[in-house]
Amino acid sequence: MTGYAALLRGIMPSNPAMRNERLRAVFEELGLERVASVLASGNIVFHAPAQDTAALEEHIQHALHERLGIPGGTLVRTGEELGTLLDSDPFPGLTHGRGSYLTVVFLKHRPAAPVVLPEDPDPLTRVVGYDPVTRAFLAVVDNSDPGTTPDFMAWVGRTYGRDVTVRTWLTVQRVARKLEA
Repeated sequence: MTGYAALLRGIMPSNPAMRNERLRAVFEELGLERVASVLASGNIVFHAPAQDTAALEEHIQHALHERLGIPGGTLVRTGEELGTLLDSDPFPGLTHGRGSYLTVVFLKHRPAAPVVLPEDPDPLTRVVGYDPVTRAFLAVVDNSDPGTTPDFMAWVGRTYGRDVTVRTWLTVQRVARKLEA
């Protein structure tokens, strides 16, 4: 059995259809095993026979839409992929906080062209790198002023489309630990 993490876009825990117990139930109805949620923001871990993650994403998304009316996107990564990312220690010496908000921007699709970072860096964002295995940008965001949105996310949207989801580094660590348990 392979451990997987489903990173769901657009989940609002205040919406009754999007609560963890309802999300987990859809995954269990699909025959996935050891289903568990991590936090209340659309992170579901599970185990299943090894399979193509793109097909698994579509299968899960279809079920979420049919059963709960959730139109958002589903991105799936294996526990092995997340473990390798954690082992790479992409934020050495940094601590997650307001001025150093450690983020991982997961892309649904593998870029057709080599990844090129923005020419004009966002003053609020420092891109640490891109991990091709997890298809994720790693960035440190200055989130000191909560009313400001970094231009980096607009650049990601323009360059790679809307099929992305952002998780904090702390959340990625929690998801990976839950898969190992």
